[in-house]
Amino acid sequence: MARRPTIKDIARQAGVSESAVSFALNDRPGVSRDTRARIRRVAEELGWQPNSAARALSGERSGAVGLVLARPAHTLGVESFFLQLVSGIQEVLSAARTALLFQVVEDIDAECALYRRWWAERRVDGVIVVDPRTRDPRPELLGQLALPAVTVGSAESSATLSSVRADDAGAMAQVLDHLHGLGHRRIVHIAGLPGLAHTARRMESLRAEAARRGLGPDRVRSVVTDYSDAEGAAATRRVLAEPVPPTALVYDNDVMAVAGSAVAAELGIPVPGRLSIVAWDDSALCRVTHPRLTALVRDTAGFGRLAAGELLAVLAGGPPGVRESERPRLEPRESTAPPAAHTES
Repeated sequence: MARRPTIKDIARQAGVSESAVSFALNDRPGVSRDTRARIRRVAEELGWQPNSAARALSGERSGAVGLVLARPAHTLGVESFFLQLVSGIQEVLSAARTALLFQVVEDIDAECALYRRWWAERRVDGVIVVDPRTRDPRPELLGQLALPAVTVGSAESSATLSSVRADDAGAMAQVLDHLHGLGHRRIVHIAGLPGLAHTARRMESLRAEAARRGLGPDRVRSVVTDYSDAEGAAATRRVLAEPVPPTALVYDNDVMAVAGSAVAAELGIPVPGRLSIVAWDDSALCRVTHPRLTALVRDTAGFGRLAAGELLAVLAGGPPGVRESERPRLEPRESTAPPAAHTES
């Protein structure tokens, strides 16, 4: 294995002292402009990189940002949202020469324990927090640790905590506008994990939008799942087996929507002839499924870029705050149509 270049190697190659190399690479006074340029050129030629552990011990930044997912592992491999989110985050961090330290854990307690360890070891300069809960211990913990953070999907900010959020209420209003306008009066929302803040916002918005149109919980309601295709399919079977089944289903992600469409086909229920389907997040799955699924289109990678940019701004000394991402837009496709006359009353 090749040996990593050291400050001593750079000093020998550049013909200067080790202290001069240290001054040049850490932007400290004590060397001339020409010498600084020569040292940096030699360091680049040798492939030298700063030791993040040593920098952390000296009180400097680690040059890394943390991201933890406390989700059931079986739900992550099939959901496109997090892949797109991480790609946007990585795009911004890579340009800033900042590493992304990513880890999946079992639950929120394990996530909090990991934050404490990262803080104690100075492994990260800040963290991007996803899946805010309705009762969430993480903001208080991060405040106690004074660990800069950006929460994805929360409307709250504090002295160390920023947030970027999407307009879930506005998005749900678009969905209800579309389905109600087509004539649907019995709608079921196949929601995600209970306890997540965005799940609660979507369910609350569904109730409010339904009530505004004179539709009570006997006609429009939500059922919760774990976001997986298995639970999405199971929930679809249950609601379609009811004595008076819904004429439209709204799924909290693309994977569940595709699974629900497959269940309808298996049961001999034509989409959209007797059942309309809407997916919350658009993806290639929605566009290649037959019929193509009506979906909410949003720039998830842009959401990730916004979160990473906000965290870097805070680390640079900017004030924490709340930033709003672009509102999703509904893309009507072949999976939604007016309900059959004999199915709606």
